[in-house]
Amino acid sequence: MKKWRLVFPGLGLFWAVMLSASPALAQTTGQIDTGDTAWILISTALVMLMTPGLALFYGGMVRRKNVLSTLMHSFSAIAIVSLQWIIIGYSLAFGPDFKGIIGNLDWAFLNNVGLAPNPAYAATVPHLAFMIYQAMFAVITPALISGAFAERMKFSTFIVFTLLWTTLVYDPVAHWVWGTGGWLKKLGVLDFAGGIVVHATSGLSALAAALYIGKRKGFLDEPMPPHNLPMTVIGAGLLWFGWFGFNAGSALSSGPLSTIAFVTTHIAAVSATLTWVFIEWKHRGKPTVFGAVTGSIAGLATITPAAGFVSPMSALAIGVLAGAFCYTALNLKVVLRYDDALDAFGVHGVGGILGTICVGIFATMLVNPAGANGLLSGNLKQLEIQVLAVLLVAAYSFIASLVLLKITDFAIGLRVDGEHEETGLDLSQHGEAGYYL
Repeated sequence: MKKWRLVFPGLGLFWAVMLSASPALAQTTGQIDTGDTAWILISTALVMLMTPGLALFYGGMVRRKNVLSTLMHSFSAIAIVSLQWIIIGYSLAFGPDFKGIIGNLDWAFLNNVGLAPNPAYAATVPHLAFMIYQAMFAVITPALISGAFAERMKFSTFIVFTLLWTTLVYDPVAHWVWGTGGWLKKLGVLDFAGGIVVHATSGLSALAAALYIGKRKGFLDEPMPPHNLPMTVIGAGLLWFGWFGFNAGSALSSGPLSTIAFVTTHIAAVSATLTWVFIEWKHRGKPTVFGAVTGSIAGLATITPAAGFVSPMSALAIGVLAGAFCYTALNLKVVLRYDDALDAFGVHGVGGILGTICVGIFATMLVNPAGANGLLSGNLKQLEIQVLAVLLVAAYSFIASLVLLKITDFAIGLRVDGEHEETGLDLSQHGEAGYYL
């Protein structure tokens, strides 16, 4: 009985805080465009679907004994990060600026985030719609990192690391690049849909995780093929489908800009796919399904920062570069002998950095007057800004992630023990198996 005396007042206090921070839902204005709002809500659903798609994409790539644990990383991130986002994350990333570094807590618990548009971010849709759209970006980013430490991290540590990483890496970087007053935004960096904020941060953090946690038992000494490639193909298809919301939705309106972002996204994906297939065919003698789907994701990751700033033919060139560079990066993993289990760095890190640099080369104000011209349009300065920004964010993400990994390792332990790794994380961490055959 004493326990419930403590629980009920605690719940009462929690709900009092929640209700006092409720957004002014009745505050609407005539500025709202129903077409733009519909597109943002549809795009939000598309981007949300990407995280279960990532679960399938990653889940098919691991060994059978670790399929559920890998699915759990992505699926649980939806809940973990969504709650963090509505409590403090959105306010830290997009809230009123504090010295260009971080948002303050004026919008914590969605306080002052209602149905009226916020003209600083999306002038024709409810502020709540913009908030929930951005939540889905925050959700998938730490889920991408999980590919680096698949098959060997404790689930309890994953929860803590995800909360810390989202708060101390994703939220600040999102504010720097996209937040009103963010220092990189004021510098003039262009990142249409997350080449820096999503892919560079997750990719370099994945590299830090792979190096810190160490190799899987038997890595490079025994075969570790994907256990279910059809699952991976389905996941890639869902990712590709959702990416139209990821990139075209970042126009924050339904019209010409969302159209160009939609088209450039698809062109880069298909050109990267074929580039990867042909390089692999020449290099290894056979074109593989695994190579085709990996190439498509490389193209999608690489076009992400550029989708609303470049022409369709520039997108084709970016896709070719993505296929070539990311294929090389994945093959270097074996040469350098680090175990990025599901190639989070080789695809997302390399793709995000490459795509951000490509903005500085291919961007043109003929496509997006609100952007800038790149090198090919006579503006070397934009290329310099893009290179500086992505390198600084990559360094910050790598170093901060190493610190967070060290802290969580010291506090609760990072890696499962050898016996549990041998048994598989499905049984040792979750007490269930993906298949009973």
